Amino acid sequence: MSTEVMNVPGQSGDPDHDPTAELLQGAQPRRRLSRRMLYLRRFLRNKPAVGGIVILIVIILFSIFGGFLAQHDYLAPDFTALTAEPDAEHWFGTNAGGNDLYAQTVHGLQRSLLIALIVAVGTTVISAVVGASAAYFGGLYERGALLVIHFLMVVPTFLLIAMISNSSGGNWLVVSGILVLTGWFFQARVIWTLALSLREREYVSAARFMGVRGFWIVIRHIIPNIGSLLIIQFTLGVVGAVLTETSLSFLGFGIKAPDVSLGALIGSGANTISSAPWLFYFPAAALTLLTVSMALVADGLRDAFDPTSAAGGHA
Repeated sequence: MSTEVMNVPGQSGDPDHDPTAELLQGAQPRRRLSRRMLYLRRFLRNKPAVGGIVILIVIILFSIFGGFLAQHDYLAPDFTALTAEPDAEHWFGTNAGGNDLYAQTVHGLQRSLLIALIVAVGTTVISAVVGASAAYFGGLYERGALLVIHFLMVVPTFLLIAMISNSSGGNWLVVSGILVLTGWFFQARVIWTLALSLREREYVSAARFMGVRGFWIVIRHIIPNIGSLLIIQFTLGVVGAVLTETSLSFLGFGIKAPDVSLGALIGSGANTISSAPWLFYFPAAALTLLTVSMALVADGLRDAFDPTSAAGGHA
């Protein structure tokens, strides 16, 4: 008598046959996103932030290459066109001394961006090293660093900046240096608070047990793990430096002639806003675009780095 074997669909006569193997055989494994790609995708989903970075790139390119399109040097006066309205030769008009406002706006934007970049880099580096070192070493070093930070936080720094900048004749390097020296302690206080939770992590303890020096633990292990905060502080530092320099120059304590900045142009244009409004509106428009674009970029970076934020969508 012959025995018939009934084959159920999806089964085989082989006892070692796995029915799920055929289903998974053609499936492709999903590749895990790197952290950088995850942040990039979240940032690109934030439309205002993307618009802000596009505007910022255009402004930077304008400050670098816009001078090649100028028909006059920013220091060379045109005595045939004093306080002239915008025309084909002077695109933004001229001031009372005959200086081409377009060339001065390009140079002023370049100068303000350079000052902001120096200040943002300097304050970010100093605050990261001081704040993270105070949190890691603790003890006398931590108490001394916090004493200096808290003392500087109550000092009227704006008056100090104004006096030093005014006595230097408005040199932009001096202005940048004093803004760095008086702008790091607020950030350092925030970094110290965050780094307190990092100094007891496993990787920090492992590095300490392996004999790595404390300074290199701070540089290689603690600071890189607060990199997202430092990036946001850097972008906000650019905005703050531009606004501070603009305020100083507007009040006459910042950049002085023959050098120009956006704040100096706005300050001089504010005095003639009724008779020659173009002297105020063009530099003010450049400043507004710069600060708004940087604020949008900073907001987008904050949402991209924050895992609890819904603004960046789901990766």
